[in-house]
Amino acid sequence: IVYGAFAAIKEKQKVENPIEIFDAALKNTSPLMEVRSRRVGGANYQVPVEVRPERRISLSYRWIIGAARNKKGKPMRVKLAEELIAASKNEGGAVKKRENVHKMAEANKAFAHFAW
Repeated sequence: IVYGAFAAIKEKQKVENPIEIFDAALKNTSPLMEVRSRRVGGANYQVPVEVRPERRISLSYRWIIGAARNKKGKPMRVKLAEELIAASKNEGGAVKKRENVHKMAEANKAFAHFAW
């Protein structure tokens, strides 16, 4: 599926190396902050925390694949190629997911002092 997606990227974007687009897509979808639930004094707070580098990459993979799966009516390699191209241009479902996660972290910045 991945090799098929790379072939489709090569064909659509007229690029020599589709891995450059893959790298750009990963960079554009990796989150810097996320929220974690923390129970303090009987209340649950969404506490913003920094994301470890390994988790950034795995979340990027997960979100790109999830966004590609949500598209209908095409083979997975084509959907994955389209999502990677969109993510490399800062568009698409995976980038939107990252923006939502960052927005949540920003909205709950007041609870950052609970992070330990």
